Amino acid sequence: MGRKHADDRHKSTPMEPVEGAEEAAVDEALAATAPEEGVPSGMAVAEPAEQAMQRLERELAEWKDRALRAAADLDNFRKRAARERDEQHGRGQSEAYARIVDVIDDLARVAHVDPAATSAPALHEGMLQIERKFLKLLETAGLERVDPAGQPFDPNVAEAVMTIPAPSAEQDHHVGAVYQHGYRFRGLLLRPARVAVFTWQGPPDGAPDTGTVQ
Repeated sequence: MGRKHADDRHKSTPMEPVEGAEEAAVDEALAATAPEEGVPSGMAVAEPAEQAMQRLERELAEWKDRALRAAADLDNFRKRAARERDEQHGRGQSEAYARIVDVIDDLARVAHVDPAATSAPALHEGMLQIERKFLKLLETAGLERVDPAGQPFDPNVAEAVMTIPAPSAEQDHHVGAVYQHGYRFRGLLLRPARVAVFTWQGPPDGAPDTGTVQ
């Protein structure tokens, strides 16, 4: 009986924990999660002031270099655009002058013709052809002649230098004569036409008034 109780006590006694490998694993886990010396738990490690200053200086130098490169690229682009614009303008002018030279040659031929060998009507026709050629040349460059003859007077494109009696009431306030043509360049008025404007003064004495002023 006494031996049986002793054996029971011996079997129910728990085993003591084994020291060794388990303790080493616990110590390793604690060491891995422990904060660094001098740094409170849960706070990030602060960058030393000197290192932060050096880093910021490097970043500032990099941004300055990028800004200088961008400014240089923009300046080169502007110079290239201006050069190309000047070259294009020069080519356009040279082409226009090349066509004008042809007109000058035509004028020179007329100016040096022998009057005894050419009639006045032939000279007149030759000058008209040169005029038409020159106007066509200017039109291709964007120049437009303003000729308001017979049209209602428009002060936006014409300047009245005098008035003349209108032959009928319907022609009142119309352009009766053009003394100097006007010109537009690509829609912009360079010079207004100088004109005479009809003014209706009524029928002559004793004649019936058959017209109505418009």
